Amino acid sequence: MLRLLLVCSCKRIRQFSYTIFSNPKFNIFLQALEDGLKRADADPSVKAVMICGENGKFSAGADIQGFSSPKRQGIALGPLVSLIERSEKPVVAAIEGIALGGGLEVALGCHFRVAHVQARMGLPEVTIGLLPGAEGTQRLPRLIGVPAALDLITTGRHIPATEALKLGLVDEVVEENTVEAGIRLANKLIGQPLGPRRLSLKPIPRLPNMEAFLSEALVKVKKQARGCLAPELCFQAVKAATEQPFADGVRRERELFNILLTSGQAQALQYAFFAERAVQRWTTLSGASWKSASPQPIRRAAVIGLGTMGRGIVTSLVKANIPVVALEQDVEYLNTGRKAVMLLLEREAMKMGQDAQSLDFHNPARLQFTVDFDGLRDVDLVIEAVFENMALKKEIFKKLSGICKPGAFLCTNTSALNIDEIASATSHPQQVIGTHFFSPAHVMRLLEIIYGRHTSPAAIATAMQLAKAMKKVGVVVGNCFGFVGNRMMFPYVQQAVFLLEEGSRPENVDQVIEDFGFKIGPFRMSDLAGLDVGWRSRKGQGLTGASLPPGTPARQRHGRRYSPLPDLLCEQGRFGQKTGKGWYQYEKAGGRTARPDPWLHSFLSEYRDTHQIKTRFIDQEEILERCLFSLINEGFNILAEGIASGPEHLDVIYINGYGWPKHKGGPMFHASTVGLPRILAKLQKYSEAHPDVPELRPSAFLKKLVAAGNPPLKEWMSCSGSQSSKL
Repeated sequence: MLRLLLVCSCKRIRQFSYTIFSNPKFNIFLQALEDGLKRADADPSVKAVMICGENGKFSAGADIQGFSSPKRQGIALGPLVSLIERSEKPVVAAIEGIALGGGLEVALGCHFRVAHVQARMGLPEVTIGLLPGAEGTQRLPRLIGVPAALDLITTGRHIPATEALKLGLVDEVVEENTVEAGIRLANKLIGQPLGPRRLSLKPIPRLPNMEAFLSEALVKVKKQARGCLAPELCFQAVKAATEQPFADGVRRERELFNILLTSGQAQALQYAFFAERAVQRWTTLSGASWKSASPQPIRRAAVIGLGTMGRGIVTSLVKANIPVVALEQDVEYLNTGRKAVMLLLEREAMKMGQDAQSLDFHNPARLQFTVDFDGLRDVDLVIEAVFENMALKKEIFKKLSGICKPGAFLCTNTSALNIDEIASATSHPQQVIGTHFFSPAHVMRLLEIIYGRHTSPAAIATAMQLAKAMKKVGVVVGNCFGFVGNRMMFPYVQQAVFLLEEGSRPENVDQVIEDFGFKIGPFRMSDLAGLDVGWRSRKGQGLTGASLPPGTPARQRHGRRYSPLPDLLCEQGRFGQKTGKGWYQYEKAGGRTARPDPWLHSFLSEYRDTHQIKTRFIDQEEILERCLFSLINEGFNILAEGIASGPEHLDVIYINGYGWPKHKGGPMFHASTVGLPRILAKLQKYSEAHPDVPELRPSAFLKKLVAAGNPPLKEWMSCSGSQSSKL
């Protein structure tokens, strides 16, 4: 709700009140506000106008569900902002809470802006595939300069009022009642000339090297965008402001806005926006749901294990203002872990600036380190983050069951292991839940929350509340090997390795995947994570190593195709970045710059000769389809089994945990845009060429959807006989 306050000559305040962006009949609001402004201009008793919010918020901008309507923000709001600016009487914006998107563009049309110290501002349209479409790309650079405007518009970041004041975005920041401060300011401005305050008349602040700056800025924007169209078109709109008169710049802004509006990327990003909200409304196969389950308060938590994951989890809990007990097996490991955690927290405190004092992590009441399990007796929640070993985890959970209070939730940070088997070691299996964090845990937004056969709804609700407290995206999924993310990742990585056997190279495969939009391809990802991690898992499964029966074919396991290539590299001590050699070579052990390795190319050639594999040229299309379509195919199997309750769950997991490009909407959304009949046909083709690879056999659910006429994604689950999508 935005309110129009009229400051009159008799010191009285007259008020018009309109719902601005939440009104589904947006054009009705625009007409009402236009009428109010015109009446204010025509009324001699009105000396100034103030626009403010209601209930402590200025405006969060337009409802993005309305962008497909004929009267959308970019077309309808711009003329209103111009009308505000043309007013012959001072118009003051009093900003409380948030002024985002169209709300901030309204404020830019005002002649003066006063903000509460706790207010936040931004133009986040780029994050949903659009640009500020109500003349914001033309006004903002005139107000705060091109560099600062480009930063805000191309990143969509929100800034606090204090930063807005430094940039010149607002004229005053107050700690008191913002509306009263705005009224006082409006009274001071009565009779002052308004020409210099009309942003459309202001020249762009010149840079001595504007052309060079813009060239460098475009390179930076493209690099950060990684194929996303909106940041580049935001740049083009701001660039137009530096080259053209205001009216021409506005026309260019509208052209670019319409290009984005009709692009598939905007649709994908808006889908992702709603998907992230949909997964908060979780359900399970047994019928438990977010509607009836209540989270329990977490006043104190514990983390067991201070390796890489445990350190990140401790840091996340401290940042969420949850007191933590951190436990290790002995004093040596504890001291190493303590130093690492403190270093992480120091870095996080530096990032947070003036908010760092609130972390208070040197206070033992907030963060305690111990080797004594008795220190866990009173915690409300424990997160076990030890080595991925079932026997070790069961031993710990058995111990926790006897030490922790009966109501304590017992969480395991496992990436693949069976939650029910871990829970079987306790006397309270209903309190056990999987919390799969992603590395680095204090940075990655995803938290995969896995419920077992006995997990209580309260445990799920509490884990979801914990994710929210840590500013992570919690996604509730069922219990199976690898859960959702890693289960879908397996066929993707498997196909990448098979492609090497058949004639490709790591750099070729990675380049195709990165050109699609991933930040990192499968082989660079493997080198980063460490090849020994997967090797250890395969040895544990009996797929390689000493437990493998003599005479087992090198390239076959359990009647299906298997590639020993990763095992052979590990036997050579090539574990990736940590050893300086893996699928690539690095400048040193622990190096970060991957370079193609001639040794590996020769090794692959010898391997093919040994196994009589005929080398062939593999084009980019096959690389992309075999990697991505096999991953998507596994997603359909997961949906059919009810492991996830909708395709949006899979997409949110892949966007936030596995680097799937957000502007492609996630793997299942991508499948819907490619077309299910095409994916089915391609999988059938590749499956026929590789009959010993079950992961390429089309999912029965995929076949069912194609037979049902390729329904839209939101109708998929109604065809499954399982739960329906929440979108």
